[in-house]
Amino acid sequence: MKVSIVIPAHNEETSLGPTLEAVLKSNYPDFEVIVVNNASTDKTALIASNFPVTLVHESRKGLLWAREKGRQTATGEIIANIDADCLPDPEWLNQVLPYFHNASIVAVSGPYDYYDADPFFRYGSLGFQKYIYPLFNKTFQSSLFKKGATLIGGNNFIRANILRKAGGYNTSILFYGEDTDTAKRVSAHGRVIFSPKVIMKTSARRFKAEGKLNLMSKYWYHFFKQIFSKK
Repeated sequence: MKVSIVIPAHNEETSLGPTLEAVLKSNYPDFEVIVVNNASTDKTALIASNFPVTLVHESRKGLLWAREKGRQTATGEIIANIDADCLPDPEWLNQVLPYFHNASIVAVSGPYDYYDADPFFRYGSLGFQKYIYPLFNKTFQSSLFKKGATLIGGNNFIRANILRKAGGYNTSILFYGEDTDTAKRVSAHGRVIFSPKVIMKTSARRFKAEGKLNLMSKYWYHFFKQIFSKK
């Protein structure tokens, strides 16, 4: 299966280069990389143009506008979402694609490893995601709840045809809760897997800038808001 790796990028001239270098080292034989320059005012587009990737532009600022532009550009059967500060392992794609041999599985996700965080936060967060998120994922997809699923926004794979059936990305959401909204809608068409083995290295820069408790409270508020919304 061909994989389309979509990378939204708003003013990411510092982070984008290392991310693309890591992505292009993938050992998987059939993938494309799509960088969505999302209303950047720096050298993001110039940096992307120096790599063998597809560069597209989205003037409407917003993560979901960028993801939707990437989805519409993608030619792969599987759409993989990462952020412009992620550092995927060369085996990342090979770890995930076997899941899609099962036709009932529509999406796969896994934990973030905040590689540049302090050790307590890095490994505490990683452990929580590896052991608690799979439980959340199974619980919310169970016959008792049927409320959605768990996806990590910058570390997920979704069948392109299922994402299309689900209506694409919800561009009315600016940022928080976007991954949960997407998970909820695609889970109506099949199973979502959260694998503790599918780990993505990413930066903790937003936690450093906004504060751990402040950012975590926003994430959890919007997670439960989306899970228990009636939409």
